Amino acid sequence: MNLSAFKAYDIRGKYPEEVNEELAFLVGRATARYFSANTIIVGRDMRLSSPSLSEKLIEGINYEGADVVNIGVCTTPMLNYAVASFGFDGGIMISASHNPGGDNAFKIIDRNVIQLSDSDGLNEIKKLVEGNLGDGRGVKGMTSVTDIRDRYLTHILENIGAVNPIKIVADYGNGVGAITASQAFLRLGLDSRELYAEPDGNFPNHPANPHDIHNFNDLIKTVKRERADLGVFFDGDADRSIMVDDRGNIVPVDLLTVLLAKQEIIHGESGKVYYDLRFSKAVPDLLRQAGADPVMMRVGNPFYKKALRETGGILGAEFSGHIMFSENYCIDDGLFAALKTVKLLSETGKRLSKLIDSVSIYEASPEESVSVNSPEQVLENIVAAFPEAKQVDLDGVYLDFSDGFISIRQSNSERGLIRFRAEAKKRRILENRLRTIRDIIARG
Repeated sequence: MNLSAFKAYDIRGKYPEEVNEELAFLVGRATARYFSANTIIVGRDMRLSSPSLSEKLIEGINYEGADVVNIGVCTTPMLNYAVASFGFDGGIMISASHNPGGDNAFKIIDRNVIQLSDSDGLNEIKKLVEGNLGDGRGVKGMTSVTDIRDRYLTHILENIGAVNPIKIVADYGNGVGAITASQAFLRLGLDSRELYAEPDGNFPNHPANPHDIHNFNDLIKTVKRERADLGVFFDGDADRSIMVDDRGNIVPVDLLTVLLAKQEIIHGESGKVYYDLRFSKAVPDLLRQAGADPVMMRVGNPFYKKALRETGGILGAEFSGHIMFSENYCIDDGLFAALKTVKLLSETGKRLSKLIDSVSIYEASPEESVSVNSPEQVLENIVAAFPEAKQVDLDGVYLDFSDGFISIRQSNSERGLIRFRAEAKKRRILENRLRTIRDIIARG
């Protein structure tokens, strides 16, 4: 059994070399046993391998005597909402999110709607899979099919309330985001334009991957042409969305987080805001000024959910676009974040570009992703190149300068891939730091 698909917070890899029906059956059995489950909810995305993986996963869960509620093709937030709302023992979403169409994955959600990570349950699942599971309970569980879309949408729209009918453009990248977002925009009376709304595991237009800014080209062009107020890019399973402002600029998640948190505080919320170490150094200062308590976190959206759910707070946000609000069961939900942004524009009456300008203090780069042969050696060489910086041991390499930072780390979901981002007070200094990083990467 190839267990290389077990990653930091999901089971993800190429189909069928790493993720296949045999693994799906065993993951179903192991998860049911780990949760001592009576009922587990299962959902899947539109990938070509998802139907057969779902069938074998459900078979494995039933073999252990647990019942399955199958909600079919859905967004990951729909599945998370169902776990929280119906009180299931857990859930499994079959989706590789932003990865290429040839990949697939299992995201395992516990009864507290927290995604298992390698330090919190996933390693136990792995041990069960690689060990001898033996016989099941003897009596097989049952499977039922349920459609929860309307209930999910009602919950979302009741939380958002009325908004002004602004013009938006949504790019779904042929993922599953349109399953819920199209109806949400319609019911709110928004003037919406949609790109690549049909779920298609072949990804015929562009990957539903927000890590590559080239995938935003069609959205940016349409926002400018339509003179829209907002553009929204959904990833493959719609648990995150990235905004494009009225000028056609990709909105940095860290600065949007400040604006959304401030708006929550205006509405009476208070407490902690859990933020990604890759966020601008301006973020904690701006959050404190607004009355929030900022808490820096390592990369990995399950850690934000767990902190928000167990410790309380206003929201959590990861730089890749995962944003979770306490009022939405601490679920990272691309549609909810997009509608919170619509609400922000509706209540302030300001352009998103102007709002972002008001919190832009540092010069910052987007996060870049590069494949390298020896990630550990590259990280070591970058540390040596900046002896004046203070190193923070939180996740990968974080170099703290008086006027900015450098963050560089290995991807948790894609082997051999490193991601880096930097910022500085002055563009010249930022460009010098980026040039040094790129030179080291090029040398390997």
